[in-house]
Parts: sequence; structure tokens; C-alpha cells
Amino acid sequence: MEKRLIYLDNNSTTPCDPRVVDAMLPYFYEKHGNAASRNHPAGWMAEEAVDYAREQIATLLQADEKEIIFTSGATESNNLALKGVFEMYASKGNHIITATTEHKAVLDTCKRIEKMGGEVTYLEVDNLGRVNLAELEAAIRPSTILVSIMWANNETGVIQDMKAIGEICKKHGVLFHSDATQAVGKIPTYPREMGVHLMSFTGHKMYGPKGVGALYVSRKNPRVKVTAQMDGGGHERGMRSGTLNVPGIVGFGKAAELARLEMAADAERLSKLRDRLESSLMKMEETYINGDVNNRMPHVTNISFKHVEGEGLMMTFNQNIALSSGSACTSASLEPSYVLVALGLGDDLAHSSLRFSLGRFTTDEDVDYAVKAITEGVNHMRDLSPIWEMYKEGIDLSQVEWAEH
Repeated sequence: MEKRLIYLDNNSTTPCDPRVVDAMLPYFYEKHGNAASRNHPAGWMAEEAVDYAREQIATLLQADEKEIIFTSGATESNNLALKGVFEMYASKGNHIITATTEHKAVLDTCKRIEKMGGEVTYLEVDNLGRVNLAELEAAIRPSTILVSIMWANNETGVIQDMKAIGEICKKHGVLFHSDATQAVGKIPTYPREMGVHLMSFTGHKMYGPKGVGALYVSRKNPRVKVTAQMDGGGHERGMRSGTLNVPGIVGFGKAAELARLEMAADAERLSKLRDRLESSLMKMEETYINGDVNNRMPHVTNISFKHVEGEGLMMTFNQNIALSSGSACTSASLEPSYVLVALGLGDDLAHSSLRFSLGRFTTDEDVDYAVKAITEGVNHMRDLSPIWEMYKEGIDLSQVEWAEH
């Protein structure tokens, strides 16, 4: 096979669209002003660029531009939302509800809040990765101030029933935050329509630059306030101090505009490519798709190849294919994916999983290349596996499953 990189890890990060880069370039040198410098033209020009980007992002979300607070990325946005609400609404209560399959940026923030005296309920999910709505509603207490449920999961692409969760939160007068990092720019994400009051997202997951993100904060029905987590000059309406990353924000805005115009076409093309990838790989025995196949992102699939260790399988590609064997943000750990374990997968299937996340620049040829390489890799590893040989011979593996580890 020709040695070239096939990039199928777009949930980890997307390449910057060249049109985004073109929009950003002037703001590194020619238009280098600080958006907070309001006493000369360089500052005015930067402020105007930031305002326009804020408008582009708000238009994508069908929101008001004043509801967009710029941050350094979704991790900061999650921290600002959860800690900011916890501190601002301390007089009302100290209880937060989230799910076990959230990104570490939410789970670790919740752990921090627990150390600060907060109480957190971690909801389990079913074998498709969906939150049980009845359990969510039953978990709400008089002291509950916030529900935080991600829009789409980073490992499986599973989409939660945002509308129903929003209605439950409204019924009980509880704020609703969503980590929508994997959804914004890929599918319609309209927080007002879904009853979402705070929403985190970032530029580099939607063909924009790294190092810039945003938090949507509702200004009406209800008007939400958060306590700032960074003190300084009172930028971003007092919610997030710090000199704005003007080139990054310009790129973020351009990425949002492109997403609004091209999202539907991208989703249609990528869902067909994803389905083709799946149907080809599923021809192999003992191959399973993880998560809800009816409610998921159009470009994502998570597949387990039983009796094949995922990390080892990726080594057979000679680094020709960029994939993830779990959450990219926890890939340093040898533990099985906590998201897949939450779906009820055993360690063997969890360890044998690969996440495929296609993107705007993925081609038919890329998918064909990946299918061929993965099929050859799986067959090669199974040929070397005594466990697979016993399976083929019909031997009961329940007594020898330990041998895989």
C-alpha cells in the first residue's frame, strides 16, 4: 500500500479549512489591534472583527450575539458553566446532575465542585448510551441547580434527547447546560429551541483554529448569570477576563459561517461514507457497532473487533491511518474506555474498539484504503491469536477468557 496518512480522527480535532486560514491571516499582522483598545483605529478594527465573528456564531446557533462568551476552548467553557453556576446560585442549592459518559472536562470539573462542597449525581446510561429520562427527573431535588448532559458523545457519537431533557429542566426550574463540543457545526444545535441555558463548544472541532471556544449563556427566559472564573479587566461582559484572541475568533466566526452554509451537505455525504465504512467492516465475524445507531452523529462510528486489541490493531497500519482507540483525551491510559464500559461492554470488547470520525476532507479513497488496511490487520491479528483459533473450533471460551490479558 502507498504510505500516506488517512485522517479519520476528526472528533479529536479537525484540520483548519483553508478559507478559515485566509480569513485569519490579516489579523496576525496587518490588523493586529487589541479589541479592548478603544481609542485608536487599530483597536476599533479588531473590535469590529470580533463583533462580526460573534454575530456569525450566534447566527449558527439562532441565538443573540450578546449570548456568546469567548473562551480558550470547550474545557474552559465547561469549567465556567459548571463552577460559575455553582457559585452564582449557591443560595438556591448545591446539587448538580450529570452522566457517567460525559467528557472528562465535565466529570473532572464536577469532582472539583464536590471538593468545594457540592453534591453531584452521576446518571448511568443504557446499552445504547442514552440517559434514562425518568431517572434524570427522579434525581432532581429541591437543591438541584443544574443538569449537565452532553449533546453528542465524543466516543460513540450518540445524541441525547435534548428537547426532552430541556422540558424536564424547565418543569422543575433547573438550569440546563450541555457540552455540545462534538455537535456544534456538524448538526443543528439551537439552544433556545431545546431549552438549553448554557452550551459549551470550540473552534477546532468544526474546521476552525485551536485555542478558541465559546460559552452560550441565555439572556432571557431565563436570564442566566455565572460567576467569573478568571479575574482581570472584566472582558466578555464580566464573565471572562483576558485579551481576546482576535485571529482565532475571526477564524472561529468564519468556521461557523461555513458550517451554517455547508452543514447539511457535509452531513449527508459523510453519513453515506460512514455507512459504507461500517457495512464493509461488518462483513468480518464478531464485529460490533457500539452505541445507538439511530441517534448519532452522521460522521462517527465506534466498532469493536472481538479478540483483537485495538492499540495493537492500529500498529498494523504503520501509522498510515489516524484513528482513536478510545477518547483521545484519555488515550494515555491503558484502562478500557469508561464510555464503552458504561454501555455494558466487557473489557475485551472495549479494548478491541476503534473510533472512526470522518470529516469535511475525507474522501471515498480514504475510506476504501482504511477498510482494506483494517480488514487485513484484523485478519492478521486473529490468525496469530490462539483465542481466535479456539473460537473458530467451537471451544467454550468462558474458561480461557483470561488468556487475552
